[in-house]
Amino acid sequence: MNISEFSMEQIAGQRLMVGFDGTTLARELMFLIDTVKVGGLILFSANIETPEQIKNLCDSAQAYARSCNQPPLIISIDQEGGQVVRLKEPLFTRFSGNPEMKSEKDAVIFAQTTANELLEVGINMDMAPVVDVAPEGIKSIMAGRAFGCDPYWVSKMGVTVIENMQAKKIMAVAKHFPGIGRTVPDSHIELPILDTKLNDLESFDLIPFYAAIRHNVSAIMLSHILYTKIDEKWPASLSEKIARELLRDHMGYEGIVMTDDLDMGAINNIDIKTVIKQILYAGIDMALICHAGPNIEYSFEEILKNMRDSKAIEREAEKSVRRILMCKGKYL
Repeated sequence: MNISEFSMEQIAGQRLMVGFDGTTLARELMFLIDTVKVGGLILFSANIETPEQIKNLCDSAQAYARSCNQPPLIISIDQEGGQVVRLKEPLFTRFSGNPEMKSEKDAVIFAQTTANELLEVGINMDMAPVVDVAPEGIKSIMAGRAFGCDPYWVSKMGVTVIENMQAKKIMAVAKHFPGIGRTVPDSHIELPILDTKLNDLESFDLIPFYAAIRHNVSAIMLSHILYTKIDEKWPASLSEKIARELLRDHMGYEGIVMTDDLDMGAINNIDIKTVIKQILYAGIDMALICHAGPNIEYSFEEILKNMRDSKAIEREAEKSVRRILMCKGKYL
């Protein structure tokens, strides 16, 4: 689809990736597709029963989007292996997780098997790989999910997952930029604060993200961490200094940039209007809202309002949607 033919509502909606209740194309999901005009969906355990049911859900959502003259939907899931999986045994292959991988072959098998299983049920994006580096000597929140403590090993394994997934037309998402391996608190609950300097991030945490960018990762997810030496006010997920200046301008990333879940405890003390305004100013492409509720519609209306109030925001929105459509064109 050509963006010049898009309504302002379509441009606003494409920038949302949302969760929903239920296991079928019910009224709530139809509303998200036909009225909010969302660009993507994310599935959780509550949306999942059997492979046949997931495929029917995904296929019917895509068919409904087509009938509404909408672009194809990105349909995503967290399927990292190990601690974080939504598709579970015995219906799907169980993997022991990134810390247990001993060779590139392990990463190839995980990525290819997972990609095949996602394709079979109509899912086209995996919120993986985790490319955070978990240093030794601290109780890193990511110790159970990271490939390890060596940024070059993490890079090698992350790139292997990205290449093998994307070769099978599953979009990969490198997370959580610019790296949360150094943190101990859980951003699902509270806002972690990291006072590491940019030079130190460059020589450690950012190495796997540079590798992911070189290998054309489809999307990069921003963390809900406050990096005080880069931006003392806003966490990465809302920061122009991190999303635009560091990731886009300095590191040269041209794919989709998305937030982590806006429902998480780290940022739920900030009102949704402020959150959306920051996302728009920072040039972040997609806002991820994982739970059904009023925040989805509020966000849609707020994106629209800001686009109508500012030509600069409208131009940035069109750039974001071009990136989203380019990715959809390549993979969907």
